[in-house]
Amino acid sequence: MSASSRIKREMDNFRKDNKGENVSIIPGNDILHMTGVIEGPDGTPYDKGTFRVSIEVPNDYPFNPPKMKFITKLWHPNVSSQTGAICLDILKDQWSPALTIKTALISLQALMCAPEPDDPQDGVVADQYKNNRSEFDKTAKFWTQTYATNDGSPPDSNAEAAASAAAIVIPAPVRRLMDMGFEQSSVEDALRRSAGDENAAVELLLSGC
Repeated sequence: MSASSRIKREMDNFRKDNKGENVSIIPGNDILHMTGVIEGPDGTPYDKGTFRVSIEVPNDYPFNPPKMKFITKLWHPNVSSQTGAICLDILKDQWSPALTIKTALISLQALMCAPEPDDPQDGVVADQYKNNRSEFDKTAKFWTQTYATNDGSPPDSNAEAAASAAAIVIPAPVRRLMDMGFEQSSVEDALRRSAGDENAAVELLLSGC
């Protein structure tokens, strides 16, 4: 069975049997490229957030895993805060042809509930998770509120897509500090380090630390 045929079958099954796992798939321009959508799990810092995942299916699927990375910025030990790259065993050496795109998305949602900081993708986040859990929770919640507040639905037009992307890339707290003359990358880093406290972020920016 070709990768395209397998994906068509998976998509048909997904539409018939999606029992509220709070994951969905948005088809792309071709069948081997799509976007996964994960609702942030209740009781976690990601609650009320909607997270998008880029999915690229290789031509030899299902014998090799899909390539997935988060499009939505996520503060999590097993996800790069810079690139969205994911550290998850089933997307690497523990993949099985019996698994599906849906099960991979559900596994990502489970990872959001139970991070694995001893096998991190982002060492800074993992260190914070292990050594300052309350600060981690505050930062992860701030990132969720800042970057993951869209509804997960596909934009209706290129204009709406651009507006949505702009809202995600430059959220209000970042824009306010940028209006004070600071660079966007410095602002984002300061807000991250101060867990979203704008006054504390300004102090960091002014001190040059």
